Amino acid sequence: MVKERRSLLWIGALIAGLSVAHAQSPQQVIQEVVDAEHAADENDHSRWIYLEEVHKPKEQVLQWVAGTEQGDVQRVLEKNEQKLTPSQQRDLIQSFLHDPRAQKKQISESDHDNKQIDDLLKLLPAAFLWTQTGSNATDIFLHFEPAPHFHPPTREARVFSSMAGDVVVDKKQHRILNMNGHLMREVTFGGGLLGKLKEGSSFSLEQAQVGPSLWQLTAFHVRLEGNALLFKSISLQQDDKRSAFAPEPSTITLDQAAIEVMNRPEAPASN
Repeated sequence: MVKERRSLLWIGALIAGLSVAHAQSPQQVIQEVVDAEHAADENDHSRWIYLEEVHKPKEQVLQWVAGTEQGDVQRVLEKNEQKLTPSQQRDLIQSFLHDPRAQKKQISESDHDNKQIDDLLKLLPAAFLWTQTGSNATDIFLHFEPAPHFHPPTREARVFSSMAGDVVVDKKQHRILNMNGHLMREVTFGGGLLGKLKEGSSFSLEQAQVGPSLWQLTAFHVRLEGNALLFKSISLQQDDKRSAFAPEPSTITLDQAAIEVMNRPEAPASN
């Protein structure tokens, strides 16, 4: 009995030691997240069609969106609580399909914003002090605060690194499930002449797995009080919800995407 007890104690100590050896610091966890998100951005060439609800102070839109390499084709179902007829929907789509300048502008804004987001994600390990606030079988819960000795390289990084908030991470795939942050203090540029964002300005986002190892942004909310432009395609006040994701061929063209969105059902604003 004594020998068995000693053996059990030794096995218990070994397991405990292995657990400590494999335990990750919050900083290591967030670095894995940054690496996974960056790899996904580089390697995920999937295309999707989805239903999008966009709410801005002066504009509300419900639309189907089909992504292509040449831009996103949007079938607007409702705008400012007014339903568009199928004829009006087709006219808007055809206008985009025959406007190379609009297509180029959309792609340029999207590329700019995606690069900016990727650059900001890379700052996560260095720009913040991280603590783990909890975990369960599938998720890790982290909290972040501004790192006092971090020197932001850009004005966007200066805003981002002045925030505090929380992140929920998927344990298995090291992807961000949701993230939220708020400004701890007012941020000004050029003494306020070039821009200003007020304390309390906030953002949140959600991601979800929509296919095998494939993730998409499903919601984001922005409440930036001030006048500093950070993203070209996102308003300072905006709520965006995306649902009903369905895969498309990676080689889909604008004309094919136009057919796909028109084949989607009319959807109520509550979807």
